[in-house]
Amino acid sequence: MCIPCIRNVRKDDAERLLEIYSYYVLNTAVTFDLSVPGIEEFEHKIKTITQKYPYLVIEDEGAVKGYAYASYIKEREAYNHSCEVSIYVDSSSKKKGYGRALYEALEEEVRKRGIYNLYACISDPIVEDEYLTRDSERFHARMGYKLAGIFHKCGIKFNRYFNVIWMEKILNEPPDD
Repeated sequence: MCIPCIRNVRKDDAERLLEIYSYYVLNTAVTFDLSVPGIEEFEHKIKTITQKYPYLVIEDEGAVKGYAYASYIKEREAYNHSCEVSIYVDSSSKKKGYGRALYEALEEEVRKRGIYNLYACISDPIVEDEYLTRDSERFHARMGYKLAGIFHKCGIKFNRYFNVIWMEKILNEPPDD
């Protein structure tokens, strides 16, 4: 076992990953899910994603501290060189480099699969508050993502509106055919 160790997700990770995700559902506007998905739904999502895309987990001293995955941006063939990326780190394990390590590993995996463009859909506060800061936007900017667009007041959670921003990172230009 390496410390920390990044590996592919396993079926037996689902419960721990759902625990990490549940914090964000119940306490933040990072995700617009209003209720925690059931374990079967969460397991199904993992299975569906891993049929085409990488889904990585980071462990430290044997404990899962976070996860990141790529998924469809749109389920049409013309989008096959692009994907959406998502990341969740245990709320008590932030600012330890887990997010950077996960994204760097994820980028390497999607490159191997011929993906050139990465997109992140990020909840964005109108005013930072106890439910949402701009930490995710700042993290993605440090990772080389650029603002691609903003959807104004498109989500409501905790009885307030939130924007959504899309950020993109071009890993490398696709070859000319």
